[in-house]
Amino acid sequence: MATEEELPEAAEAAPAPAGGGGGDDAEIPDAAAPSDSDSDSSDSDSEDEGAAAADELRIQALEKTLQEQPLDYETHVQYIQCLRKSGNIEKLRVAREEMNKYFPLTPKMWQEWAKDEISLSSSEESFVDIEKLYERGVQEYLSIKLWRDYLDYVEEHDQSVSQCTPSGLSKMRNLFESAITAGGLHVTEGSKLWAAYREYEMAILITIADANDEEREKQVQRIRTLFHRQLSVPLADMESTLAEYKSWEAEPGNANDPGADFDGVPSNVVSAYKKANDMYNERKHYEDQLSNAGTSEADKLQEFVKYIKFEDSSGDPARVQVLYERAVSELPVSSVIWMAYTSYLDRTLKVPSVLRSVYYRATRNCTWVGELWVHYLLSLERIRASEEELQHVFERAIQCSFSTMQEYLNIYLTRVHGLRRRISDGLDFQLIRQTLTDAAEFLSPQLGTKELLRLYAYWAKLEHSLGKDLSAGRGVWENAIKKSGSVFEVWEQYISMEIEMGHVHEARSLYKRCYSKRFAGSGSEEICHSWIRFEEENGTLDDYDLAVKKVTPRLKELMTFKSQEEAKVEAYPNPNDNSNANDSSQKRKPSKMANKQQPPSKKRKENPPKSTMPSDDQGSNLQSGHSGAVTAVEVGEASREKAVASMEMKVDGDSQTGKSNSNETKPSFYNDKCTVFVSNIDLKANEDDLRRFFSDIGGATAIRLLRDRFTKKSRGLAYVDFLDNKHLEAAIKKNKQKLLGKRVSIARSDPSKGKKSREAGQAIQDNLPQSGGDDAKATGSSGPDNEVPKGDAKPTGKNTCFAPRAVVKPLGWTNKDEKKPEGAGELKSNEEFRNLLLKK
Repeated sequence: MATEEELPEAAEAAPAPAGGGGGDDAEIPDAAAPSDSDSDSSDSDSEDEGAAAADELRIQALEKTLQEQPLDYETHVQYIQCLRKSGNIEKLRVAREEMNKYFPLTPKMWQEWAKDEISLSSSEESFVDIEKLYERGVQEYLSIKLWRDYLDYVEEHDQSVSQCTPSGLSKMRNLFESAITAGGLHVTEGSKLWAAYREYEMAILITIADANDEEREKQVQRIRTLFHRQLSVPLADMESTLAEYKSWEAEPGNANDPGADFDGVPSNVVSAYKKANDMYNERKHYEDQLSNAGTSEADKLQEFVKYIKFEDSSGDPARVQVLYERAVSELPVSSVIWMAYTSYLDRTLKVPSVLRSVYYRATRNCTWVGELWVHYLLSLERIRASEEELQHVFERAIQCSFSTMQEYLNIYLTRVHGLRRRISDGLDFQLIRQTLTDAAEFLSPQLGTKELLRLYAYWAKLEHSLGKDLSAGRGVWENAIKKSGSVFEVWEQYISMEIEMGHVHEARSLYKRCYSKRFAGSGSEEICHSWIRFEEENGTLDDYDLAVKKVTPRLKELMTFKSQEEAKVEAYPNPNDNSNANDSSQKRKPSKMANKQQPPSKKRKENPPKSTMPSDDQGSNLQSGHSGAVTAVEVGEASREKAVASMEMKVDGDSQTGKSNSNETKPSFYNDKCTVFVSNIDLKANEDDLRRFFSDIGGATAIRLLRDRFTKKSRGLAYVDFLDNKHLEAAIKKNKQKLLGKRVSIARSDPSKGKKSREAGQAIQDNLPQSGGDDAKATGSSGPDNEVPKGDAKPTGKNTCFAPRAVVKPLGWTNKDEKKPEGAGELKSNEEFRNLLLKK
């Protein structure tokens, strides 16, 4: 029986039979051929030799790559293709087997493999090997084409089948039933298997034409039953199947009218057919979506998920299973599909042979998914698989590459859980101990403390409860202490184990060993207080007094150290500390400000304090906390851009974090390496307006429009980051162009250089008290909004107010104000500046 699906590319690449020769293509040109034929033949031979040499070099390179990287899928594919082209059948067989050892082969690769073997030999010995190839192929993925090839090959080359012996008939019918079970419910292609089955039975009917009536009638009934079975299944092109059935029934001389819809068709068949046709119409929409050639893999996955959900609602597990098989055949490395498929089988079918097959294929296609391996082990345990099978799967799992160590831990723990549950079946506890030992050795260097503690605690518990070896349980914790002795939780859980078992003396010994250790965070204090509580609840008065005597100096030492650390922190004010926030009734008087520079505190991405000036209490705390801390900083006039830059950290940090944690100290820094500073922006402009303004040059990666910290309104200033200097220079050329009717000023941003002339030719000056020329500096309070960025010049001149980024100029500032004569509009004192800020 000829298959309808052919693989022209496979036929072209198939190696030629050994011995070559034969046929017109192999004939030697006769003497009467043109004189240049010899030359052409010679050139052709040279080209063939060169191509063969290149192919051989390519094969050697691929072999070397596979020796170094045996799990490289694409290299395996290329290697097999090169060997098919070269015709080296021995190497080709080895290459295919080697690839299949690591990966499942596609249906097309199985077809090519079988066709190559068939072309080389048709002996009875080779038939068995080729039959096994087909059987292996149809087990890996559902492929109607591969099933058809398999059926045709057996029907044609199996002598018992071709001779219609009883054993041959039975074998072929069993093979057809397997094919129908695997793909007979395939909505779009399943009818091909049914048709092949019917054609085979019809051929048998012809061969027994001379048999007795009883045998012929029995064969006719087989064919009729096949028609009835197919007509009850929702498949494509059901109308033609019905017409073929009516025509077949009319052949023996029935008076049925083939043109009538259901003339001569039994009522039960008509009912089943109508129901199946309705079912097909309900599924046609999903089939149309899947058959769309332009559908991406992601979209196809979504369509399969929807289709499976719909099919599952119908309550037919066989149909759901076939649909899952179609999905994994088209999307073989989709872990989503495999996870859903295996879970469905676990809760619905629960057939051991099916579960084993699907999990095996799932873990071969998605080896990197740890959860699949965990479910595989659990499923084998549910179906009561042998210990040898479980051990084999577990060893395969831990040899895979997973993205996280947590996945390895889960597999090890799943294995141990299974062994623990089956310890009553006669398993040796040494198997559990060895598994945990291997897990600790493999995972300890890379696992976090929390996960390791889970492993050690479970191990120690099992040593005591199942192994009945308390010393081994303690040995687990002692080993953990050797590796992580500075981790408070290790000691804590070790002590908890001893207390739970009622070993008071041993727990006390552990407290004595660890109370003086330095642990991270508050662990040192906790272990001391824990010892006191332990002696209060379990010890004598002498034990309690001894514990107090031991931990008291240790706690004092820890308190002293903590106080020193807090003093250092107080010397550098925390911008998130609102405990002494200033109000209108408590204002720092200028007379209390010393002419010393405050150490620049680190910038933090935190919430702003309620006031911009610290209270008197804060000032006194600073002075008492650190000898170098002062309540004021004297600096001269800073450039407008530097003032804005210092505040931008604050504004951006607040907008990004919202209510930030008081312990958070990592801000968003902007180095302004490829950034322009844009000023004189219309207050109505937003980020989109700026983006459109620079759209003609492109390359803008970020736009930071500065806004008032209280009103959130634009302040007419912005920073624009660019990809490179080329785009930045193009942006600077747009200086003095209009944005929403106002000419904007654009210059390269460089906060580290202070005030200087910009490329635009316009000096940007602050509306602050002038105390000198370019070297004059501005002074601000010690509050967090007025920090002096690192790298600023040392303060000189009179006490002035350093303007943070958010308050460089009040709302409504225009270019006219920038051109005011020196001294106009100046803020006369810190009080005036603060009043302006509060109004904002």
